[in-house]
Amino acid sequence: MSLKLQKIFFSGIGGSGMSAIACFMADKGHMVVGSDRAFDQIPGHPVYRLLRSKGITIVPQDGSGIDGSFDLAVFSTAVEPDQPEAMKARSMGIPLRTRPEYLADIAKAFRTIAVAGTSGKSTTAGMLAFLMERLGLKPNFIGGGRVRQFMTGQNPGNSLNGDSDLFVMEACESDGTIVNYTPLHSIVLNLDLDHHPVETTAGMFSALIKNTPGMVIVNGDDRNLNGLTPKGIRFSVEYPSEFTAVDIVQKEFSTEFSLQSERFTLSIPGRHNLYNALPCIAFLYEMGVPLKDISPHLRDFRGIERRFDIHLNDGKHLVIDDYAHNPHKISSLMETMKQMGEAVCYIFQPHGFAPTRTMKKEYIEAFTRNLRDSDHLILLPIFYAGGTVSKDISSHNLVEEIRSRGKSAEVVERREAILDRMGEWDTCVIFGARDETLSDFAKSCAQVLRARKGVAGS
Repeated sequence: MSLKLQKIFFSGIGGSGMSAIACFMADKGHMVVGSDRAFDQIPGHPVYRLLRSKGITIVPQDGSGIDGSFDLAVFSTAVEPDQPEAMKARSMGIPLRTRPEYLADIAKAFRTIAVAGTSGKSTTAGMLAFLMERLGLKPNFIGGGRVRQFMTGQNPGNSLNGDSDLFVMEACESDGTIVNYTPLHSIVLNLDLDHHPVETTAGMFSALIKNTPGMVIVNGDDRNLNGLTPKGIRFSVEYPSEFTAVDIVQKEFSTEFSLQSERFTLSIPGRHNLYNALPCIAFLYEMGVPLKDISPHLRDFRGIERRFDIHLNDGKHLVIDDYAHNPHKISSLMETMKQMGEAVCYIFQPHGFAPTRTMKKEYIEAFTRNLRDSDHLILLPIFYAGGTVSKDISSHNLVEEIRSRGKSAEVVERREAILDRMGEWDTCVIFGARDETLSDFAKSCAQVLRARKGVAGS
């Protein structure tokens, strides 16, 4: 990666991964311009306003913003190669990079810690960057999730511009380019079905591990990771390892545990978040940070936006928004929710036609296994972000199978119809990926319940 200041164009700048890199490069002093079709459709988009406030220029996604003054053009993998900006950049001879290619370039300029896994990598990468920042290590950070305590009026929370040469990155396997990363250290959280078959992802994680000359920190409890690497520092809950959590106390909204006689409190709930915290502690300890110095900062970590966001908790009603979107994440979320109430309404929006097609069987199994007789599942129509895609599957295909197995489930086409029925449930969880408006919908659900409670109490 060139260290000289550049003028860089980002196509698809509104996505979580792209906005993180764009903000990071702007903070490093580069001139950043970008476009996104979501901004063309929604001029008041919150990410649009934030990027503008940071001094980033936003142009229409029609090719008009590209000219010969750019040193580089970076494209989201969601942007089609025949899109006008891509065609114009190629015709003008501007160097082109995909988002993961450019992230790999950035990582080569630092002492990089890559966080990989099919679930939890956004939370873990953000937690590690937060702890390092609190401990005075001044890390750089690019992630896919927005760390609450990094969020400001000019930072979405998914990047951090530090003064050191340490760099924490979320290493996503979705497009296969994870095999090109060459980090100094790596964390591998888990291995399950998500974007690819388990065997394919295992090969990618093996390549990442081989490309890592320093520490490799691996989940010792994950059966799919067993045998993936002979080297590595293990963390665990179930089996003995170098970093095994013991004396675990899971509460509704927090978890307490001990590690090598030091007591820790994690202020975000669920067993899955314990697995996210352990490798952060292990890495810092191996870097020479005493456990007693890590403990108070872990307690302060408030999590990632849209990871178990509580929009209402008034003693009767509970409304939660979450990013869970693959079967493993959904199962972890539903396990956590079983401690919250006897009857939960789950409202899920599948995040694309291709993922739904790939994971149909596993989605059905996850919901069938975790839905209790008192629970209810509502599926929204599959999210469509535009572009060319085969729409040969629908939410109805999932619901038919789930209902045939004796579970309560339905498809609701319009969100307004759900708001009209909000009084039917005391506990609701809204979840799914890619669609920023799901958070707004969760807020609306909470507002309706607050209003109804006010009317009932008057």
